[in-house]
Amino acid sequence: MLDQANLLILPRERQLPDVELIDEQGQTVTTDALRDHWYLLFFGFTACPDVCPTTLSDMRRLLSQLPPDVREQVRVVLISADPARDTPEALRTYLGYYRANFKGLTGEIPELQKMSKALGLPFVAATSMEGDYNVSHSSNLAIVGPNGTLRGHIRAPLKLDGLLQFLPQLIEAK
Repeated sequence: MLDQANLLILPRERQLPDVELIDEQGQTVTTDALRDHWYLLFFGFTACPDVCPTTLSDMRRLLSQLPPDVREQVRVVLISADPARDTPEALRTYLGYYRANFKGLTGEIPELQKMSKALGLPFVAATSMEGDYNVSHSSNLAIVGPNGTLRGHIRAPLKLDGLLQFLPQLIEAK
């Protein structure tokens, strides 16, 4: 059944390391901020030509179709894999286009890589920041529960119909 949603639920929750990042408002946040809600996180960047805009559009559609009591428990977070271009202001502007109250995080490459490894969402930082460059990143999302632990992954391609069925079950089961 979970294949219908491309969900992979971990047999045991995993603690996240202490990581310090910066949100789209320019505020320093740590992984302790990933509590009290369900978080769907993915690595991407604002200049991404394909995966990121598609993922954010799909997440907006998913949230709009979830029951209100489930929707209010879910937060979508884009973690930048391109901190050289993705300033807090750039993230805020980019995420604002989706009008879905998405959050954005950026930071120093070592902190981002630490978070990437902990979430199982790899990215390859750009070796040159010259000109129009691309960043290679996973198209999967990580699921972090209200206690701040990694609970599983949503694998690409996103299957919205399956997610609409199984995500509420996961959230309500806690």
